[in-house]
Amino acid sequence: MAKKILIVGGGYAGFYTAWKLEKLLRAGEAEVTIVDPLPYLAYLPFLPEVAAGSIEPRHAVVARRRHLKRTANVAGKVTGISHATKTATITPNEGEAYEFAYDQIVVTTGSVSRTFPIAGIADNAIGMKTIEEAVAVRDRIVGNFERAASLPAGSAERARLLTITVVGGGFAGIETISELRSFATSLLRRYPEITFDETQFHLVEAMGRIMPEVSQETADWVVKDQTRRGVNIHLDTQLSSAVDGKIELSTGENYESDLIVWTAGVMPRPFLRGTDLPIGPRGHVIGSPTLQITTEDGDVVEGAWTAGDTSQTPDISSTPGPGGFCVPNAQHAVRQGRLLAKNIAASLRGEGVAEYNHKNQGAVAGLGMNTGVFQSGKFAMRGYIAWLAHRFYHGLAIPTWERKWRVFGGWVGHFFLGRDVVNIEATQQPRAIFEEFASRPKPAAE
Repeated sequence: MAKKILIVGGGYAGFYTAWKLEKLLRAGEAEVTIVDPLPYLAYLPFLPEVAAGSIEPRHAVVARRRHLKRTANVAGKVTGISHATKTATITPNEGEAYEFAYDQIVVTTGSVSRTFPIAGIADNAIGMKTIEEAVAVRDRIVGNFERAASLPAGSAERARLLTITVVGGGFAGIETISELRSFATSLLRRYPEITFDETQFHLVEAMGRIMPEVSQETADWVVKDQTRRGVNIHLDTQLSSAVDGKIELSTGENYESDLIVWTAGVMPRPFLRGTDLPIGPRGHVIGSPTLQITTEDGDVVEGAWTAGDTSQTPDISSTPGPGGFCVPNAQHAVRQGRLLAKNIAASLRGEGVAEYNHKNQGAVAGLGMNTGVFQSGKFAMRGYIAWLAHRFYHGLAIPTWERKWRVFGGWVGHFFLGRDVVNIEATQQPRAIFEEFASRPKPAAE
C-alpha cells in the first residue's frame, strides 16, 4: 500500500518538500498531505518591499493548490502529534478536529515572532512575519500621512502619526526600516503639507551593532547610510515600554510613535512542546544533518523528519552558524526542503540518505530604493549594484516562474510609473460602509 506522508506546515521547507516529492515519487509509492491554515506560501524576504509599496502583496505569495497538483491540501492546523502511535490531530479551519494516521511525518511549521514581556508591545506593536502584517503596515503609513496632513503643523498628534519605530537590528529590522524610510520620502511629493523633518524613523537595537550576518565594516556603512537618509539608529538600547505608543528607551529617551514594528527575533511554534517529539532547549525539534528527527542522544526517530526554522539542524558546513546550528532563514529552508524530499524518497526505497552540507551564498539586503548591500566572505558590495543583486537574487529565488514573472513585471511597472500610493486601509473593516446604510427591520409593535 502507498505510504502516507504528512507535512506539517506549508512554508518554504514544507512547500519545497512537497513540490520535490511530486517529481520524485513513483505512481502509487506514497500519498502526500500538507496541512496549513493558509492556502499559500509567503516569500518573507519580500515583506519589507510589500510594506513599502514596491511589490504587490499577492505577487509575494505562492498558491499551493496551483502548483502542488498531486498533494492533498488541508486547510487547518496540526494541534497534536503522537509519533508513538503515528497519529496527528488535525483541526481544520472549519469543522471538528480528527485523527490522521501517517507513516512518515515532516515537521516544517516555521517560526513566529518572539517577543519579550515589555509593557505595551502585545497591545500596540505589529510583526513583519506575514503578508497580512506587511499590508497593514503599508496602509497604516499612507493612512497616517493622510490624517497628519489635515492636522496643524507642530501638533503632538501629527508628530505621533509621523513617527515610526522598528525594534530589532537584524536583516529583517534593517530592511524594514530602510524600505519604510524610502517609502515615506517618496510620499512627501504627494503630501506637500508634510516636511521631511516631520517624519521620524527610529531603529532600536539592544546589541552594539546591526546585521551580524555581515562584516563590521559593512554594518557600519549601513548605519552611516541610513542615518544620512533620516533614520535614528539606537544601538546598545533596549525598549523599556510602549504603552499607548509612548516609547521609553533604556537610555532615558521618550517619544510617541503610532506605528511600532517588532522584528527582534523568531521562535518555533509553542505547540510542539506538547508533542512526543524530541525538543531542544529553545523549543526546536531536534534534527540531524540528514534532516531526520533524533533524540538528545542522537538516536534516529524512524519516520520523522524536520527542516527550516522549526528545526535544530546541525550546520556541518565550513562556516557554521551560531551554536553550530543552521540559522533560521529562507536560504536554509529552501535547500533543506529539496534535500528532505530526496531523503524521504530514498528511505522509502531502502536507499541511503544524504547530509545537509551547504555552501554559503552570502547575504544580500535591500535598503530602500536603489541602495543595498551584499556580503560573501570578505567580499562586499554597497549601493546601487548591491541593490540590483538583491532584486535579481530574490526575484529568481521566489518559487515558480509564474510568480517570478509577476514580481519582475511589477518592478518594471514601478520603474515607469512609480510606487502605488493608494491606501486601502478600509479593507480591514470591509462591512463598515455597508452596515452604515443597510436597512434593518422595524421593531415589532407592542
